Amino acid sequence: MEKTLYLVRHCKATGQAPEAPLTSEGVEQAERLVRFFRGREISSLISSPFVRAVQSIEPLAKELKVSVEIDERLAERVLSNEDLPDWLERLEESFQKLDLKLAGGESGVEAMERGAAVLETAPNHCVLVTHGNMMGLLLKQIDISFGFKEWMKLSNPDVYEVKIKDGNRTINRLWQEDSDGKM
Repeated sequence: MEKTLYLVRHCKATGQAPEAPLTSEGVEQAERLVRFFRGREISSLISSPFVRAVQSIEPLAKELKVSVEIDERLAERVLSNEDLPDWLERLEESFQKLDLKLAGGESGVEAMERGAAVLETAPNHCVLVTHGNMMGLLLKQIDISFGFKEWMKLSNPDVYEVKIKDGNRTINRLWQEDSDGKM
């Protein structure tokens, strides 16, 4: 059985809190996502519960006249519940040591497992909206060479096509900074 999924990183937001909305630029980017997906077969939309993720896909939901299903498993990974002045270095370390678990946080392995469960159960041609760290970990699970340097290159928004065939998974980045429709 073959399945195609679209893994989307949310558009630009005002912050990292779960309730942080999109910026005005992020709202424009959400409209670009509508044009980007126009003409592609889309069966359903599943989003992280964070406001910025839902707002990123709402214009497409309106265009397609479908509802957005919320799935907690697509929420951003919590690296730690403590203030980490060196958070970027710690994040890089967590890509190298997937079982690293900081205070109050979630290991890369734990985040990968919850995200992968969504990929497994999502229907063919589904759009899945998540966050940078979670997206990076899911891409790393599919392609072990995807690491911190590749994560640093992710944009807001970003779109990867995930193909699943006979248990094998492949990824292909579709989004370009100037994406506004046909690629």
